[in-house]
Amino acid sequence: MRLLSRTARCVFSPPAGGSRGFWGWLNAVFNKVDYERIKAVGPDRAAAEWLLRCGAKVRFRGFDRWQHDYNGLPTGPLGRYQIQAIDATEACIMYRGFDYLNGLEHVEEIKLNKCIYIEDACLERLSQTENLQASLRTMSVISCGNVTDKGIIAFHHLRNLEYLFLSDLPGIKDKEKTTDRLQTALPKLTIELDLA
Repeated sequence: MRLLSRTARCVFSPPAGGSRGFWGWLNAVFNKVDYERIKAVGPDRAAAEWLLRCGAKVRFRGFDRWQHDYNGLPTGPLGRYQIQAIDATEACIMYRGFDYLNGLEHVEEIKLNKCIYIEDACLERLSQTENLQASLRTMSVISCGNVTDKGIIAFHHLRNLEYLFLSDLPGIKDKEKTTDRLQTALPKLTIELDLA
């Protein structure tokens, strides 16, 4: 019995120093890309499964309702349901799962709000995704503490981005320079700031 309780403490208690331990490991597992699943069900279905597994919501093209229940994902022929919008509010998405975004051709809106694993490398990866460079119109980054000017500047690759909302990003140190660089690269972009 003593061995069992010691094992449970090791697995379920975060180690000293405030590390997330078990939860960080579990979130990393949720973000592992399953390339066979992408081939089997298509990029939109596989990405929707990944996003919902991580606590995000998706909206499919032609639908008004946000899908947040993993077990309620619609079924149908390959390519029938295409992701149009992603709301990753308090989701555990992280860099290692971003390969799921590669095949998405219809995503027009992404909201990253209070995502503790989102960092500059994630935004750079998102901005380098060719399909998103063509389709993404609206982007919001709110309360993602690991994002700096470097990550926001990477949005200059999103050539069709029309609206960008940035709020509560303590890692952004030079908002004027950052927004000027984006406006120069994307003259049609409207940027709304709520930064200290």
